[in-house]
Amino acid sequence: MNKFIFDVDGTLTPSRGVIDKDFKDFFNVFCKSNHVFLVTGSDKPKTVEQIGEDTYNLCRTVYNCNGNDVWQGKNHVRTNEWVLPLEAYNFLEKFLFESEFSLRTGLHFENRPGMCNFSIVGRNANDIERKEYVVFDSKSNERVTIASDFNTRFPELEAKVGGETGIDISPKGFDKSQIVKDFDPKDQLWFFGDRMDKGGNDYPLAQVVHNKREVARWQNTWEYLTWFQEQGIAQ
Repeated sequence: MNKFIFDVDGTLTPSRGVIDKDFKDFFNVFCKSNHVFLVTGSDKPKTVEQIGEDTYNLCRTVYNCNGNDVWQGKNHVRTNEWVLPLEAYNFLEKFLFESEFSLRTGLHFENRPGMCNFSIVGRNANDIERKEYVVFDSKSNERVTIASDFNTRFPELEAKVGGETGIDISPKGFDKSQIVKDFDPKDQLWFFGDRMDKGGNDYPLAQVVHNKREVARWQNTWEYLTWFQEQGIAQ
């Protein structure tokens, strides 16, 4: 059976943005005709904010926080209570103080079930401030450097670049790849994500799913799904 798994941020929506209305209408119909699952680094409230509660509830299962907080509609299936150790927090805080990117907006550590999101610019940044950091990071590769140094220092944990400004941190094995245990080995899994590059938070799942499509923006996802329907891969 074909089952379709989607990242959210940058795959179904603009980064940190709300799903396009026309695409939402299309995707809702797609969800009603196919087995659809979501896996995202964001928590449930943020995901609902981006795609709407109606779309959220049309999905068979939503794996929030990289699969560490699992929902089926309004039913809470399970959660992971892990929190970032103090030593790891202090290690990241040093980067926060020393970064050459001077703007700080607050909420630099956001604890979520089974993971922590770390951001130099901060989760309180507005769109303009986020874009400033994206430009800086694209030139400096700061997040890649921080994640690499973190993984060397804490081999039992794993830091991966997620979204446009953050780094997702969790114990090894508690990344997006953990969701495959919920599927039958005979299922044909199709995974859509925008960070399948090594070090990206879609990478672990992309490595264990045979069928995947990396997208640069949400419009690519719409194009793929339309083509899948034309080819009979999806209904």
